[in-house]
Amino acid sequence: MPNERWSLDFVSDALADGRRIRILTIVDDFTRECLKMVVDISLSGTRVIRELSSLISIKGAPRAIVSDNGTEFTSNAVLKWSHETGVLWKYIQPGKPMQNGYIESFNGKLRDECLNESWFFSLKEAQGIIERWRLDYNQARPHTSLKGLSPLQFLNCLKENKEAKLVA
Repeated sequence: MPNERWSLDFVSDALADGRRIRILTIVDDFTRECLKMVVDISLSGTRVIRELSSLISIKGAPRAIVSDNGTEFTSNAVLKWSHETGVLWKYIQPGKPMQNGYIESFNGKLRDECLNESWFFSLKEAQGIIERWRLDYNQARPHTSLKGLSPLQFLNCLKENKEAKLVA
């Protein structure tokens, strides 16, 4: 079901002037929806929590979050937040990225289809292009794991089936 498990990871890229950018990617493993991508010059554990809290206020909380053992994800801010919210935080084993296969697959598509195809002249431009790609990924792209539906089409079918069961 949606919000069972979210996967998180970071992707790095660079602007045309050489400045590095980081992208926090958040995916719902069940629906394959990219819930959010945060693009900035740096992203701390505190920022990760702020972005997750904002997302949860819209989507509701997941039962669990899966990530690697990066310093942002193992920070005191994340550990405290996980304890306070009751959201279980699961860490993959070091050096085993396929234990978080949903986000690894998503990040590969992001790299191949957006980052490798784009030349960003500013942070704002990168944010805009990456957000447009995320929307297309969620709204228009068919997924074989979702029987050829986009993540949003799949979510709509779930809602319709749930409503049909309530009416019956």
